[in-house]
This record gives sequence, C-alpha cells and structure tokens, in this order.
Amino acid sequence: MRHSWIMVSLAVLMFSPVACAHSASSPAGAPGVQANPLKVADTKSVLRDLWLGHILAIRNVAVATMDKNPSAREAAEQGVVANAQQIAGAIEPFYGKPASDKLFTLLAGHYGAVRDHLDATASGNQAQQEAAVKQLTANASEIATFLSTANPHLPKEAVMGLLTAHAAHHLTQFQQLKAGDYPHEAATWTGMKSHIYVVADALTDALAAQFPNKF
Repeated sequence: MRHSWIMVSLAVLMFSPVACAHSASSPAGAPGVQANPLKVADTKSVLRDLWLGHILAIRNVAVATMDKNPSAREAAEQGVVANAQQIAGAIEPFYGKPASDKLFTLLAGHYGAVRDHLDATASGNQAQQEAAVKQLTANASEIATFLSTANPHLPKEAVMGLLTAHAAHHLTQFQQLKAGDYPHEAATWTGMKSHIYVVADALTDALAAQFPNKF
C-alpha cells in the first residue's frame, strides 16, 4: 500500500503544478495594478531558498536517524523548526501574524508526520508507516485548505497535488537512505529540489496576483 501511494503521488506531480501556475497567472485582485516583475523574481528567490532549506533540514534529520546519531538529529531538528518559522514568517506581511502562526502550526504537523514515518522506516514498522501516511495526507489537506482559503489563486486540489508529491519525495528518500541506495537517492534529491522550486514559485505567483501593490 505504501509503495502504491508513493507512485500515485509522484504521478500527481505531472499535472498539479500546471494547474497551480495557471491559477496564479490569473488577473490581479486590484484592477489596473501590476506586480513589479523584478520584485516577483526577488521574492521567488527568497521563497526558493526557504523551501530548499526545508527539504535539506529534513534530509539531515533522516541521515542522522539512519546513522543512529542522536546529537546530530537533535541539531538537525532545530534547523527544521527554525526553517518552518521563517517560512511561516514570510506570509506575515500579506496575511498578518495569526495566519503566520497558523501556518507554522501546520508545518509543524507536516514535520511531525514526516518524522513518524522516518522513525517507522528506520525500525521497519510497516503499520506505523501507514499510520504516518494517513497523518501526512490529513495534514496536507489542512494546509491546502488554509492556503486556498487565504488566496483564491491557489485552488485546493492543485495545492493538495503539490503537497502530496512533496511528501512522496520525503518517503522515497527515507527508504533509499535506509537501504544505502545513494545513487537513486541522489536522483530523488534532484527531483525533490526541482519540485520544491515549483511549490515556492506557485506560492509567489499567487501572492503577486493577489497583492500586486506589495510587489
């Protein structure tokens, strides 16, 4: 069941970014106001770095876990939390502090489910892996609902597709690290990085469409 979920999730990657990008390119909320392309590009760069930090920090946790190095894992987890705070803080200028706090809580839930799956993968507990997948899916739905409610240029189904594919990358990477299959893990990392840039760009485009006067 777990492997089937991963394959379906990766298949979603083939179409959900297109839907999200198409929505983000729809007319801006304020008639006659156009976002500054240079400021949009700058924001994309910032959000790409933040979301790249997310997958890098979690990979560091995974490596430390597979190496059975608790001190390295603790340090890596601190990096995950700090990164989540930065990502949540990035939406505060647009939606305010309560929304930023809510996003941080949702990102913490994402990591909690990812961590549960990582630990279950390391121990070989299939039942716990499946339970973690359910947590990940429920959390992805919450995040998709939150973002689509806040921004009409982020349809829930498109965001859900992006997040599901993102989660599948994490789970695939954990299996490969456990198996010591580093060549395939390197390929997963390449795809993971490309996809997280799609996520970051979709968020930026949606913000620019909704708040062109802030760009």
